[in-house]
Amino acid sequence: MASVERLGSAADTRPPGKQREDEERRAAALGEPPLHASPRQESSLAHALKEAALAGIVALGMFGPLIGIETLQNINNQLVIRTRWPALFLVVAIVAIGRFVLAMYLRPYLRARRRTRLVELEVAPSPLARFTRYFTPAAILVLLAFPFIVLPLTGIQGSIKWVDNFGVQILIYVMLGWGLNVVVGLAGLLDLGYVAFYAVGAYSYALLATHFGLSFWLLLPIAGLLAASWGIALGFPVLRLRGDYLAIVTLAFGEIIRLVLINWREVTNGGFGIRSIPKVTLFGIKFDASKDGFAAMFGLPMSSAYYKIFLYYLILLLALLTAFVTMRLRRLPLGRAWESLREDEIACRSLGINTVNTKLTAFAIGAMFGGFAGSFFAARQGFVSPESFIFLESAIIVAIVVLGGMGSMIGVAVAAAAMIGGTEILREMDILKEVFGPAFDPAKYRMLIFGLAMVAIMVWRPRGFVRARQPSVFLRERKAVSAELVHEGRG
Repeated sequence: MASVERLGSAADTRPPGKQREDEERRAAALGEPPLHASPRQESSLAHALKEAALAGIVALGMFGPLIGIETLQNINNQLVIRTRWPALFLVVAIVAIGRFVLAMYLRPYLRARRRTRLVELEVAPSPLARFTRYFTPAAILVLLAFPFIVLPLTGIQGSIKWVDNFGVQILIYVMLGWGLNVVVGLAGLLDLGYVAFYAVGAYSYALLATHFGLSFWLLLPIAGLLAASWGIALGFPVLRLRGDYLAIVTLAFGEIIRLVLINWREVTNGGFGIRSIPKVTLFGIKFDASKDGFAAMFGLPMSSAYYKIFLYYLILLLALLTAFVTMRLRRLPLGRAWESLREDEIACRSLGINTVNTKLTAFAIGAMFGGFAGSFFAARQGFVSPESFIFLESAIIVAIVVLGGMGSMIGVAVAAAAMIGGTEILREMDILKEVFGPAFDPAKYRMLIFGLAMVAIMVWRPRGFVRARQPSVFLRERKAVSAELVHEGRG
């Protein structure tokens, strides 16, 4: 097994300044803070207490108006201010204690662990590769067996909440995250208006199904193609834009689509939305109470759980199809062109790669997956309106891609399960009402909790849950490279 040269050894003839520069460069490559902290950052009791006090003061200023004060309307239609000092002081104490533990114990531990890793770094099979090898098939088996695990534990009616709110809802955002991952994670194009393609797919299915009576299986590819055409329409105006400017234009595109859905009332019915959208059928078999329905045909007791389970396996199939197509495209010349565009557009163009086609295909394929998810959403809900496609949805999808690790399929799936599943878990945490009062609704604070979680993840793992960014194709085999060769201008 090859190993990288030992840093700081007796045979090292590099100047001390060069050694320190190499260590800081290698620490940055690992996605971690610099090794040489200033004396002010050294962990000590006084410094930890100072940081805890400062964090408590900042938390008091931020959460004071949000948590400490609540406005209510009494029976006389008067505005009454009620204070919630215990809840405020509890939140401030949690922030201060967490900051103290961070400065006193976690930072020294991580600094020592980082130095140990950099003293002798062996090139072994990546733990992430071993984890991925066994995690992916195990996760697929668990997902396939999930409804059958829930049914005996909660019963037929009790399984509806778990299959629909957790299984179907999470898989929708997994599919959206994987679709946006093509644009953001692989091609490096920041898209803040991805929810527009989601809306195009949903309204395409809703309008064509209600007015022309077409089936879901016929409209699914049509919705994807229509969304892809809008992705190409977005791609042309932004061919010369990068970074913040690209994000602003895509954000405006998402808002334009939403405003069109609101104001084009003759077609979209405006803010009232479209109702009575036909459901999905299984080879013509409907999931209703008729004598030709699914339950009557198989002699099962009448329940809506069968339709939820069917939708679960349908969105699971669509999500797996999205993952399969994405992984296959990554290994094709098109996928390698996306990755080169992500790393350096100028170098990509200098290699003769057509960046126009590369960007347009990224937008089109990512939008197509969003259209698939949108058509499924419309069939599942039976009702669509512009309120389902606001900017917050785009922000959540982008957060899933960033937190999971841009370009990582497993990371995006884990982030979607954590964010969307965490929202549903908050609704079930009635124990918090005993702490903050019976009127406390944990779901109202989900965005605050997710915001704090995003800050923590960006501090500790700047590249997301799965931060390894490796080429999709290797010429022959992976080889260890000495740190001496990884300098600017030397490979």
